Amino acid sequence: MKNNDIKLSIPNIRRPRLINVIKSHGCIRILETHNPISALIAEKASANDIDSEENVEYQGFWSSSLTDSVSQGKPDIELLDIKNRISNISDIFEVTSKPLIIDGDTGGKIEHLSFNIRSLERLGVSAIIIEDKTGLKKNSLLGNEVEQKQDTIESFCTKIKKGKESQLTEEFMIIARVESLILDAGMEDALERAFAYSESGADGIMIHSRHQDGKEIFDFAKQYRSKYPHKVLVCVPTSYNEIKFDELKQAGFNIVIYANHMLRAAYKAMEYTSEQILQNGRTSEIESHFLSIKRILDLVPGTR
Repeated sequence: MKNNDIKLSIPNIRRPRLINVIKSHGCIRILETHNPISALIAEKASANDIDSEENVEYQGFWSSSLTDSVSQGKPDIELLDIKNRISNISDIFEVTSKPLIIDGDTGGKIEHLSFNIRSLERLGVSAIIIEDKTGLKKNSLLGNEVEQKQDTIESFCTKIKKGKESQLTEEFMIIARVESLILDAGMEDALERAFAYSESGADGIMIHSRHQDGKEIFDFAKQYRSKYPHKVLVCVPTSYNEIKFDELKQAGFNIVIYANHMLRAAYKAMEYTSEQILQNGRTSEIESHFLSIKRILDLVPGTR
């Protein structure tokens, strides 16, 4: 990294950058990164938006429990402990400078969450998102296909309060993830929970949905914003992937997380590559699909 980037990577400088970029942009793009090389790609990525023709980039990283687990060949059931997750983030932070949000799953035991938050703060993580489920965690996009149980409002509010009491820095954020729409509990339940979590001190709300049209996401945002115009509002458009960033920004969202796409892209390419080498008995036919060795070397700082 260049000297300025190294300075930006210092924990006390990196940590508040998430709040600052939200204030300056209104709504930001966050990309999943499951290892240092994917984070380097995300940090350097930029493109001209085809609608506005403006140059755009990602403002930070998402440390996903799903992609962290899958990249280690393990199920997404909160199997990786916080030390494992922190170790991976530490490796990412060694070579990047942008802020990071960690997927905290259920947040674990209340007694453990306080210690984990302070560890994340020391490292320079900007925010944790915890979901209002209890018991063995299963991936949200499975919905009611598997057994998933929401925590009680009272219990989850207590978890939020204890988490906020434990943090040592003002800028660190605890964002509550509402699973009501995922589990078909309805809009009324989603809003009741979001309002209660916000009153309990959550810095923001992440609302999740499995529906492809995104209608309930917009409906939720409109009603939530009428009561909390200044709280951070987060969405993850994995299912409703035809909706564009600018539409989500216009609806009142502050953070749009592209939550698993780097891993999905990488492993699809590796699967194809491994099959093609076997089929052709050589790599010549697929060389055009790869980054050159020179591009790889240029991507990693300090190689030359």
